[in-house]
Amino acid sequence: MSELSQALDPSALASLPIFPLPNCVLLPGGLLPLHVFEPRYRELTKHCLESHQVMGVARLRPGFETSYYGRPPVFERFGVGKIICSEELPDGRFALLLRGIARVEIARELPAEGAYRRVEARLLDDSWTDQVEIKQTHRRLISLCDRLAEVIDTGGPQLRDLVRSFEAPGECADAIAAALIMDADARQELLEACDPMVRLQRTLGHVSHLLCELAPCTETVN
Repeated sequence: MSELSQALDPSALASLPIFPLPNCVLLPGGLLPLHVFEPRYRELTKHCLESHQVMGVARLRPGFETSYYGRPPVFERFGVGKIICSEELPDGRFALLLRGIARVEIARELPAEGAYRRVEARLLDDSWTDQVEIKQTHRRLISLCDRLAEVIDTGGPQLRDLVRSFEAPGECADAIAAALIMDADARQELLEACDPMVRLQRTLGHVSHLLCELAPCTETVN
């Protein structure tokens, strides 16, 4: 179990409320601000605040518009977020801040008991990979993030701190990807990858691309 997922009470996965959102992928280590205004998700938020303080953020599949107010299909693998800050507004809306703490997959969707959806979910742990190679790749990611921090206009010190915030290479890749990769399809692919080496390599490639855009280079940065 990862350092982040230790914040997840396993019993919460037996009946996990999900917040389906279009093109939204919550990666472990990432932050997600939410403005909750629909009545069903206000109910979901109240339940979460009164219980485990976690919810699933499931990305809606394309074509969800035709059944948005029912049970539109979602990607089976999604991120679990822990509420780290909340404010109930005078009109009943909520302002939330979630931190991604785990990747899970749906075992089955549960019968409706309230206005929002619940699933039984399985925790997705990292698969085993070559420890020598993954540590070398992790060091390259740290080095590239340091170089990127030198050429971006803002956030350089924060990027240097972030890439050193997690000892586990896979968690480091997740956190950097959450901060730098905005494309929903790319984020979904990373979320679904249980091999930390795959996540490291893809994140490393993205950082290399950004670095070459900001400080033009003639070959792949490594």
